[in-house]
Amino acid sequence: MAVDVRAEALNLHAGQTLADARALVPQLHSVPADPAGDAAALARLAEWCCRYTPWTAPDGDDGLMLDISGCAHLFSGEAALVGDIQKRLARAGVTARVAAADTPAAAWAWVRRGDSTVLGHDEAGKLRQLPIMALRLPQEIADDLWRLGLRTLGHLFDLPRGPLLRRFGAETLQRLDRVRGLEDEPVNPRRPAPQWRVRLTFPDGIGYREDIDRALAQLLATLRTTLEQEHRGARQLELGCYRLDGSVQFLAIGTSQPTREVRHLQRLFAEKLDTVAPGFGIETLILDALTTETLAPQQPQLDVATTGGESMATVVDRLQNRLGRRSVFRAALRESHIPERAMGLVPALADRRPVSPVPRSRPLRLFTPPEPIEAQVLGGPAPRCFRWRRVDHRVTTAQGPERIGPEWWRPAAGRETRDYFRLQDGKGRRFWVYRVKDSGAWFLHGLFA
Repeated sequence: MAVDVRAEALNLHAGQTLADARALVPQLHSVPADPAGDAAALARLAEWCCRYTPWTAPDGDDGLMLDISGCAHLFSGEAALVGDIQKRLARAGVTARVAAADTPAAAWAWVRRGDSTVLGHDEAGKLRQLPIMALRLPQEIADDLWRLGLRTLGHLFDLPRGPLLRRFGAETLQRLDRVRGLEDEPVNPRRPAPQWRVRLTFPDGIGYREDIDRALAQLLATLRTTLEQEHRGARQLELGCYRLDGSVQFLAIGTSQPTREVRHLQRLFAEKLDTVAPGFGIETLILDALTTETLAPQQPQLDVATTGGESMATVVDRLQNRLGRRSVFRAALRESHIPERAMGLVPALADRRPVSPVPRSRPLRLFTPPEPIEAQVLGGPAPRCFRWRRVDHRVTTAQGPERIGPEWWRPAAGRETRDYFRLQDGKGRRFWVYRVKDSGAWFLHGLFA
């Protein structure tokens, strides 16, 4: 499956059978392959690399791809960033080659077939000297090119595109265009890329809770300044704690409404910070604003400001962050004209989607399911009296009917046409009843306040 540097020096290579390898090197030391463990370790390394850029993703079984556009200046340039990655990986005992280039395909080719450095903008000529295996072409196509004497990328760059397309297919041209930057090759990040990011780096690492709290307050204050300039408020935040031992821990919070209040957000993080294990120390804290929404300036309520009370949104945020995202719910409108389906419970942090408002003629209290009644109809569509729960009610005022048809996408068993009436009896009590068009059965669906 793989060999180290010493085994490679003894002419051993990946893909060789263990029996042949032991015949060449009797003292060979082998361990069972663990592809699942390797993939998990690569995923952890990808999370660790998020300290450099949020656009980080595993590349194959043994590589990572980092899109450092707009991030290199934070580390004093591309060369310094590459050197920092190499130094930290070596300190963690990870053997790696690191290179940077203008495109993902060029970076892949340069780090595996070229040099472990930065391929500058004016050094495209160095790509011409790389072997054709640097294009990641299928083995059969690479073998055909090699037999024809096309050994380097420069040989392919000089060929006309038409014959190359007819002989070796569109994939070969696509690989060439991606290396030269003529076709985009996006990097799909392993974690969702944040809308805004702020970071703090400590030269010696921190481990005390007081230091972490102060650092978090500074990060939140910096993020608040950015959100104020953009007239936005945070809905989902994630704090990444990057430790000196190379591990990373993420803490996430959410809010029911967009906010940029530092004290409130810090309070939501407070309980989660109790789970942080600093180890040998935290060297970097990164705060990501994963989701934000427009937040218009609002006039604070005087009674809340003077009494020190909490808003309902603040209470909901504290409950859901303590009990879990799926333990606190709120009522929300749904796109349905069927009364019992027009309202439902959704998680408190669910997005507030605009929906059609409920008509004002609806009662505040509905029965689930609607309760059957006995109605008497004389000389009109509305009943003159009805019996509900063994009590007779004589109707003095009636309004209706209001016809509500079925939703055609529902199962046939749940589709019925209803004629609704608003009734009032002699004692001033108001009822919302309906008659099923097909069966003629009457039901009481709700009561008006």
